[in-house]
Amino acid sequence: MHEKKTAAYGSWKSPITSDLIVAETIRLMSPGFYGGNILWLEMHPKEGGRYVLVEGKPGGKTTELTPQPFNVRSRVHEYGGGAYTVTNGTVYFSNFADQRVYRQGPGSPPRPITPELDLRFADYVVDHRRNLLLCVREDHRGSGEAVNTLVKVKCDGDENGGEIIVSGNDFYSSPRLSPDGTRLAWLTWNHPNMPWDAAELRVGEMDSSGSIIRTELIAGGEEESVFQSQWSPDGVLYFISDRTGWWNLYRWQEGNIEALCPMEAEFGTPQWIFGMSTYAFESPGRIICTYTKRGKYYLASLDTETLKMEEISSSYTYFGNLSAKPGRVLFLAGSPTEALSVVHLDLETRQFDVLRRMSTIQLDPGYVSFPKEIEFPTEEGSIAYAYFYAPQNRDFAAPESEKPPLIVMSHGGPTGATSPVFNPRIQYWTSRGFAVIDVNYRGSTGYGRAYRQSLNGKWGVADVEDCENGALCLVERNKADGERLIIRGGSAGGYTTLCAITFRKRFKAGASYYGIGDLETIAKDTHKFESRYLDKLVGPYPDRRDLYVERSPINFTEQLECPLILFQGSDDKIVLPEQSRKMYTTLKAKGLPVAYLEFENEQHGFRNSENIKRALDAELYFYSKVFGFELADPIKPVSIYNL
Repeated sequence: MHEKKTAAYGSWKSPITSDLIVAETIRLMSPGFYGGNILWLEMHPKEGGRYVLVEGKPGGKTTELTPQPFNVRSRVHEYGGGAYTVTNGTVYFSNFADQRVYRQGPGSPPRPITPELDLRFADYVVDHRRNLLLCVREDHRGSGEAVNTLVKVKCDGDENGGEIIVSGNDFYSSPRLSPDGTRLAWLTWNHPNMPWDAAELRVGEMDSSGSIIRTELIAGGEEESVFQSQWSPDGVLYFISDRTGWWNLYRWQEGNIEALCPMEAEFGTPQWIFGMSTYAFESPGRIICTYTKRGKYYLASLDTETLKMEEISSSYTYFGNLSAKPGRVLFLAGSPTEALSVVHLDLETRQFDVLRRMSTIQLDPGYVSFPKEIEFPTEEGSIAYAYFYAPQNRDFAAPESEKPPLIVMSHGGPTGATSPVFNPRIQYWTSRGFAVIDVNYRGSTGYGRAYRQSLNGKWGVADVEDCENGALCLVERNKADGERLIIRGGSAGGYTTLCAITFRKRFKAGASYYGIGDLETIAKDTHKFESRYLDKLVGPYPDRRDLYVERSPINFTEQLECPLILFQGSDDKIVLPEQSRKMYTTLKAKGLPVAYLEFENEQHGFRNSENIKRALDAELYFYSKVFGFELADPIKPVSIYNL
């Protein structure tokens, strides 16, 4: 029997090092079938976060299609997505450095087909009949707010940067051409809505030149969010709507809208990036789809004639980015023991084949903490949700009298969600003796429109309450030490972190990754996509400036009593570095233990492997000094003022 060593929580030696994580971890996006090829995007941290288009080969081999220094990444809405498409072996893609559209033919290097103007492009569809590329364009040439439109770009080269075919609204996405090329469907919405608040589905007739000659509103409105419009192979328009309070599947045919499988489940997801897909047509008669019920993911097959749905069983607990062709499905999937992967499914044999894993880390199960889904009561009689990870290391045990420190994780968005997929960064903590609770606070997706909207007017309040109540729930169950509660998060999760340690006294340490300290700055100086996001989460600005002042941690630093470490990218255009710098300077002057790390050339979300490693280790070092436990391995020190 394996004899465990006794050591304090936090000081356990773990094989899951930051070096291992950055060396063996990439990001995966946008898998799809293109003719006979399987393609996806990979983000390589060791290349400064460059996104590469990759082709999957038999036997697990891969071929990189886009050469250095090209970086396949769009900046439309800043978050991008929908950065490439492929047809007949020709790749069209957005290049991050200049945001021009490039065309790369078989055996040829990429060449630009749009000019050197301040234009950005995303969400491509090729119109073969007219030799056009239909897409979203974001025009930054003016002095005011960027202008978003749908445009047609000549595939051989367009010196004008495209011709507008649909305009007038604030935002557009998902241009989708009917199989016969006569109609175009798209989604659109206006300030102050985000696409998950309210979006419309429209269809336009196209003339021989590719211009729209008349349009029709199909679905959507101020109280309805429409997601992923898509034509079936036989020309029927399908879409997802939350008109019942749940994102369900519908189709529009001959002027009628039909619900396909009404249920209290979410077939949709927040449209933070372009090109998201939760269903795909295997054939005109069969849809392969994924949905969530109470945060749990399912994969299913839907017969479009009988409307009978059959669950496809597997060991995976998360599915996304579905693509299909006859007899085959491609998607991203993961489970508590398997990192997010590009997975191919043969529908006849029901065989799942992993083509590429986000992480190639192979761990003894003795070092892996399995998530446990928990529910807990919170304010206003509500229930909130989370995944709990207990400390786990086959080699170590803590003294019987000791309870573990707890890290409360607050996801970004805040309109987002966490899922029970193997995450080496969570295992980094649990294998060292930390407990972790990953919270789906009110406002998270996967639990219906009402739960998603329950954060409206309460951001900085309800999310903080849920994170605190989740921690207290575990303390009451003797799963965590109430005197060593930590909260951490990035972006919106960083805001929740800063609010929690400013306006509450429960947490004893915090880590903010590019977190929002000043809501007014976000309301006045952020990118177009999120510039009115806070109207619903907080209140209209400047009419309710009082709320923005009341909920900005930077205005109440005199209430802070909690050590804090801040991480920031110097090129962040979403949360400007000045916010983190100001918080750091104020805390330093106040005499609180504080550390600040700013990384050059990083944006919103770190992509460089050296920076990812440094941030993870620095956070551990910070906790070791705050809570006084010994580190199992040497870590480069961090300058902590006032400790």
